[in-house]
Amino acid sequence: MYTGLLHTHSGLAYLVLAALIIVIFWALFGSLTGREFTERDRKLALVAFILSHVQLLVGLILYFVSPLGLQLLTGGGAMSDPVARLTALEHPVINIVAIVLITIGYSRGKKLTESRAKFRSIYMLYAIGLILLLSRLPWMNWMA
Repeated sequence: MYTGLLHTHSGLAYLVLAALIIVIFWALFGSLTGREFTERDRKLALVAFILSHVQLLVGLILYFVSPLGLQLLTGGGAMSDPVARLTALEHPVINIVAIVLITIGYSRGKKLTESRAKFRSIYMLYAIGLILLLSRLPWMNWMA
């Protein structure tokens, strides 16, 4: 179960990053050109929103079945090892914050009335979320 979740979490990460990058540039382009925010724009942002939330759910399940997550929860020495601390604490916490920002960006984008403000809400908060996600990826495990 652990290995399957780990592969799902790693593979889904590529989709999440690609979707966020596409939505950020799409919304930035929409804002700069001054075009109307359409249902297509909302659905594109929704795809990145859903993928990021699915990734979060898989990650949270993985956290509670992984050896590092269990070690941290049981009072193990994960905090003294920088690699273990990244995987067991920093990665989950910062990524939860990033998903919250993406959620706020999408929710605000739906509620605002002006098209440019909708695009701006989406691209700014999705971009901050993407930067946070990229900052806490375990690159040494992911690229191996």
